Amino acid sequence: MNRAADTLAPARRSGILSTWFALHLGTAVAALGRVARQPFASLMTILVIAVTLALPAALHLVIKNAQAISGNWANALDFSVYLKKGVSEKDARQLASIIDQRADIDQVIFISADEALAEFREQSGFGAALDQLTSNPLPHTLVVRPGASNTAESMMLLNEELSNLPETEFVQTDTDWVRRFHAILDILERATVIGAALLGVAILVIIGNTIRLDIQNRREEIEVTKLIGASNAFVRRPFLYTGFWYGLGGGLMALGLVGYGLYALEQPVARLSGLYNSSFSVLSLDLRESLLIVGAGVLLGLVGSWIAATRHMRRIEPR
Repeated sequence: MNRAADTLAPARRSGILSTWFALHLGTAVAALGRVARQPFASLMTILVIAVTLALPAALHLVIKNAQAISGNWANALDFSVYLKKGVSEKDARQLASIIDQRADIDQVIFISADEALAEFREQSGFGAALDQLTSNPLPHTLVVRPGASNTAESMMLLNEELSNLPETEFVQTDTDWVRRFHAILDILERATVIGAALLGVAILVIIGNTIRLDIQNRREEIEVTKLIGASNAFVRRPFLYTGFWYGLGGGLMALGLVGYGLYALEQPVARLSGLYNSSFSVLSLDLRESLLIVGAGVLLGLVGSWIAATRHMRRIEPR
C-alpha cells in the first residue's frame, strides 16, 4: 500500500503542476485577447509606457557613446614637457629614457626640435615664412603619458616633479576640461537613474489607472465570480496578466523606438565622424541592456496591476 502511494505521489504532483500551468496559460491568453479586443486604447497605453521607458534608455545611450568617445582621449591627459634651448638632443633622449623608467609613467615620446618644426611647417601652412628663419626656434619636447593607475593627486605631483627638472623650460597640461567632461557625465548618469525611478513611478500610475478602469467595467462579473466562491487571488490573476502584457508590449516598443532613433542618427554621425577622420560609430543597446528594459516594463506592469487590483478588489463584494 505504501508503494502504491509512493507511485501515485509523483503522478499527483505532476497532475497538479500541469493543471496549474494550464490554468495560468489560459488566463494569460484570455488577458491577451481582452487587450487585443481594445486595440486603440491598448496601443495608447503601450505607447505611453514605451515612451516613458525609451527616455532613460536614450539618455543612457548618450552617456554610453560619450564615454566611448572620451575613451579615445588618452592623449589629452599627456604632459608636454618643453626643454630649455640649451639642452642637446642626446641629453634630451637620455632624460626621456630616465623618465620612462618610472612606475607611474606609461610612455614617453621624444620629439626633436627638427621634427617639431617639420610637423609645424606641414600643418600650419606657413612653410614659406618658416624658410626665412635662420635657426630653429622650437625646443626639444617630451610627451609624457601617465599610467592609468594615477590619481588626481599623483598627477599634480607628477606635474610638479616634471616642472622642477633642471632641463625643463615649462610643462603644458590640458586635463582640466577632460575632468570636467567626466564630471558632467557622472552627473548625467546619476540624473538618468533618478529620472528612470520617477518615470517608473509614472508607469505604475498609468498601469494602475488602466487596471482600475478595467476592474470598474467588469464589476458585475467580479461580483458574480466572488459569489460562487472565487478568492481574491483568483479574481486578481487576469488583471495581473493584463499588466504583464502592457509592460511587455511597452518594453518591446521602447526597444523599437530607441532602435529607430539610432538608425536615424547613423548617417549624420557617420558623416560627422568622416569630417574628423574618425571611424566612430554609434553604440547601441547590448543584449543585457535590452533585456533590462523589457524586464523593467514587465515588472512595472505586474507591480502596477497588482497594486491596483489588490486595492480595488477589496471594495467589490457580492451584494
